[in-house]
Amino acid sequence: MDTNSIIKTASTTTTATPHTQPPTPRPRTWQVVQEPFTTSDATDLRRAYYAEVAGRYWKRAVTDAEIDQGMLDFPADDLAPPAGRFLVGRLDGVPLSCGGVRLIDPVTAELTRVYVAPHARGTGGGAALLAALESAGRSLGAERVRLDTRSDLVEARALYARHGYREIPAYNSEPYAEHWFEKPLT
Repeated sequence: MDTNSIIKTASTTTTATPHTQPPTPRPRTWQVVQEPFTTSDATDLRRAYYAEVAGRYWKRAVTDAEIDQGMLDFPADDLAPPAGRFLVGRLDGVPLSCGGVRLIDPVTAELTRVYVAPHARGTGGGAALLAALESAGRSLGAERVRLDTRSDLVEARALYARHGYREIPAYNSEPYAEHWFEKPLT
């Protein structure tokens, strides 16, 4: 599957009618596509990602100035072709997830800035995003994908474990990394 493919998953919500029949399920669809990290949707999602991960780390709300600094300290320039990709996921057309993948050696891709908006978690967005990121990694020639995360990002660690990622010894010395994961792509 190429990185411009659309990954769709379905879940359902219900819409009640006041005086008649029981609720009717309405299918909801995730679409995940490659998009430059500089678009307004991608930028808004990266800012939301920084606000959440920094806020959890500092245990307080994060200011816009702190988000601006985080975006400067951790630029996304390596998430563009030829050696990287940035993807945006939309639920029923609304941008609610993002993630990046980049080569760290000829056969190893790394996931970064993996984010699903809190109110969209549990709708299949994480699974759709991971599938698309893994596909993008394969298109870059990767045979495996790695990532690092923190202990407090429990939802992320659970998502990775559910999708076949196994904890491995540290492969980098990133200052905020506490857990390292890997998954074969072949």
